Amino acid sequence: MPSDIKTLEHLTLDLDHFLPYRLSILSNRASDAIARHYSDRFGLSVPEWRVIAVLGQTPGMSARDVAQRTAMDKVQVSRAVASLVEARRVKREGDEVDGRVTRLSLTAKGQAIYDEVVPLALHLEEVFLAALTPEERRMLDVLMSKLTKQINSLQQFSIPPP
Repeated sequence: MPSDIKTLEHLTLDLDHFLPYRLSILSNRASDAIARHYSDRFGLSVPEWRVIAVLGQTPGMSARDVAQRTAMDKVQVSRAVASLVEARRVKREGDEVDGRVTRLSLTAKGQAIYDEVVPLALHLEEVFLAALTPEERRMLDVLMSKLTKQINSLQQFSIPPP
């Protein structure tokens, strides 16, 4: 067996320094902080809140658009939308140009939830970012944009093995 392959067999993954793991943990903890509010008050799941958040910012999206915007899979989005429609928080309307497409928007009930949760989310973001200087915040934004662009480009191509 070639020595480089043997070396690969003995590599370990230090999760404390593995960026995808650290980003996932950070994201989960940030989401959990706000989820406690909307879950207790409105009985929303994380996917349901994400749908409400996206539609609050951009009404009229299709479920496919929501899935792409949130990076959730189509099944999660479909279930969340169905639940929100049943609870009369989201409404479906046919697309005027393409009848095969259904457009989603918040109902008055959904908009009220959005309007209540957004200030809390923004406050939690501010508390979270208080650990950074203004320059660090700008740099974080630049770095996050670069990493997002990179991961988006990698998803279009297969990643070669090491």
